Amino acid sequence: MKVFNKKSEIWFAVVWIIIYVVGSSMADNISSIIGVEKSVTLFWNIVLTVILYSFVKKNELQNYYGLCGIKYSAKKYLYYIPLIILASVNLWSGVKVNYSLIETVCYIGSMLLVGFLEEVIFRGFLFKAMSKNNVRTAIIVSSITFGIGHIVNLFNGSGTDIFSNFCQVCYAIVIGFLFVTLFHRGKSLWPCIITHSILNALSVFANETGSKQYQVFVAMILCAISIGYSLILMKTMPASEE
Repeated sequence: MKVFNKKSEIWFAVVWIIIYVVGSSMADNISSIIGVEKSVTLFWNIVLTVILYSFVKKNELQNYYGLCGIKYSAKKYLYYIPLIILASVNLWSGVKVNYSLIETVCYIGSMLLVGFLEEVIFRGFLFKAMSKNNVRTAIIVSSITFGIGHIVNLFNGSGTDIFSNFCQVCYAIVIGFLFVTLFHRGKSLWPCIITHSILNALSVFANETGSKQYQVFVAMILCAISIGYSLILMKTMPASEE
């Protein structure tokens, strides 16, 4: 079903990125002011999820945006082992209860939806819009935009310092590259959505360490896994036919 022309599809993606990033930052700040972390953010993410999924379903764009079944066998994905490792990163330094019960519930719910929203917006809307002109450029821009979008964590009351945020942006760009490779080659967003959602949700139990050396170590491991897995996928899965 033809919904966009090339130019309007790109602008559609850009507008949604702005709405998501700005709205999420404001929701986080309001949640902090209220005194219940992620409470307003959860409501905001639910609203966005309903709107986006309704749009995709109404226009029968599930296959186009990857909200469809997984095409390849688990063996092609190396039984998802690299994705499981990535998803567990927030537990590597131990487990800790960081929030109250209600905040934990809001945090987990919000983060699960973030995985869906960011994958649909960055890998679905933005990548698909740009790939019509040049797939390589689309992969690069989608990955970098996804990473840079995490700069917002400096201003949303999360307490992230500049060094930690820099590490986060760097590995987010590389993980973004992995996710867009997964989508482009595998034709389904679900492996990306599930991994992204679990990774984010488990951050509520992260035992944060202030060691810069540890943060660099983790960033390097995540980048190595993401790049290595991407290269393997490029060999095990044929390039998608657009």
